[in-house]
Amino acid sequence: MKPKVVVIGGGTGTYTVLSGLKNYDLDITAIVSMADSGGTAKIERDEFGMLPNSDIRKALLALSQTENSDIIRQLFSYRFYKGVGISGISFGNFFLAALTDILGDQVDAVGMAGKILNTKGRVLPISTQPTNLLATYEGGTKILGEHYIDEPLKNGKKRIVNLELIPEVNIYPLARKAIIDADLIVIGPGDLYTSIIANLIVGGVKEAICKSQAVKVYIVNLISKFGETYKYTAQDHVRDLEGYLGKNILNFVAVNSSPLPSKIIKKYKEENGYPVKDDLKGGTYKVLRGDFLAEGVVARDKGDTLKRSLVRHDPEKLAKVLVKLLD
Repeated sequence: MKPKVVVIGGGTGTYTVLSGLKNYDLDITAIVSMADSGGTAKIERDEFGMLPNSDIRKALLALSQTENSDIIRQLFSYRFYKGVGISGISFGNFFLAALTDILGDQVDAVGMAGKILNTKGRVLPISTQPTNLLATYEGGTKILGEHYIDEPLKNGKKRIVNLELIPEVNIYPLARKAIIDADLIVIGPGDLYTSIIANLIVGGVKEAICKSQAVKVYIVNLISKFGETYKYTAQDHVRDLEGYLGKNILNFVAVNSSPLPSKIIKKYKEENGYPVKDDLKGGTYKVLRGDFLAEGVVARDKGDTLKRSLVRHDPEKLAKVLVKLLD
């Protein structure tokens, strides 16, 4: 029987992990956040009455093994950059919206999209109930909505002291079963609060992770995030994560030890982003250090109005380390 691996998160971080793991003989389940509210997600929520599709689309593409995969990936990632009302929207999100309308159910649409894209594994929402993130910052300021937490207009240097869901929602039953049955659970990388902790505060998620006998590993981000983790060190990330997940749950924490190019560091500083300092000491978990850095700089797609990371983890480097944990 294939080892069962569950990846929890969202965005480009989950995409990276899945892209590497799909090259191994594994039973993969991606579980992604449904709290996105910026960009296309706002249209999907307000005009189509749907849960956001962007993280689902990225996970599907990461796991896709269809013929002509390169052009399929480009097609589903393509963002319209002309036209009133559609600029910034990806073709893949349109596709999933249309498929949902045809089948009458968004989860069924994701499953059918997986068949069309010949994904190695499945993609599940953490919950099928609509909700919004509410962050409380130092000093008592509250911000409602993932987009405004992710890209704050002000006070981006203040720390988040509490994250909750309005209204509260419960874990999707299939996601709960996948977590409990897993042999390996991978959390992150990704925006600590809006992509990772956003999953952990869904009702029943923490309990499912604690109940699972899986090996549990957290992958620390490369860069701290203005508005979420300003000037956070690796230990800061783990501390906040454990505040919602619980202590003594993680078995491993993976952190990149390869230095970032000075030009990239300078560019990030202009946006109040800083390389995450490795100050991990271990203890209840083992620290996995290594060169996990991908080469090159990530280019922004035409029509993309949201801020994206310039550097990312390398899929193959991460996958090699993660697969070894199954031994």
